Amino acid sequence: MTPFPPQLRKLTLTLHVAASVGWLGAVAAFLALAVAGLSSSAPQTAQGSYVAMELVGWPVIVPLSIASLLTGVLQSLGTVWGLLRHYWVIAKLLITVLLLVHMQPVGHLADTAARATLAGGELEGMRIQLIADAAAALLVLLTAAALSIFKPRGMTRYGRRCRREQSILPR
Repeated sequence: MTPFPPQLRKLTLTLHVAASVGWLGAVAAFLALAVAGLSSSAPQTAQGSYVAMELVGWPVIVPLSIASLLTGVLQSLGTVWGLLRHYWVIAKLLITVLLLVHMQPVGHLADTAARATLAGGELEGMRIQLIADAAAALLVLLTAAALSIFKPRGMTRYGRRCRREQSILPR
């Protein structure tokens, strides 16, 4: 695919960055709610935290992650980086897909915690798991952001072949 014209490339990049940053912020909010849900001594506050997590998860995190995935794929197809030419692009793609797939069990955990009365240490293991999952997701999303900024070297076999073919073509 030929690279996008500059205006379209900037538009897709803006949409991708906005979706990705929004996703990162939503996961940070999810983590803050999970910590509040575990640490609160008031059952109403804890349960409210888990209800809010459910509201942040499906209507915010999932659409932003899908938008990040779609705009990232579109961006890669319209730039010289390509979708399968560089390892860092493939790593970002895998990170996005894995986090999106992982949202289902996290959403189930938050939903279960929201429905419980949460007296004392009830569902404590599940509540700790929500914190661990959200913290891990935050770390992974920051890793994806770092990959976008630093763009580590390393082309795939396909990328090297494309570069070789482009250097052979007459200009």
